[in-house]
Amino acid sequence: MAKKDSRVQVILECTEHKNSGLPGTSRYVTTKNRKNTPDRIELKKFNAVMKKYTVHKEIK
Repeated sequence: MAKKDSRVQVILECTEHKNSGLPGTSRYVTTKNRKNTPDRIELKKFNAVMKKYTVHKEIK
């Protein structure tokens, strides 16, 4: 029997880019452990369109 995998893939989307009105989106795909991190994660990642580090939040 296969055991239940606790690691899931999540998509991180830039919050500043969405509010700025610029075309396009900045998204990253990563994994997280559902047991250790049940809430949505926030990470600072590089946004290539805005050319700076911004906060990226997990989207559904």
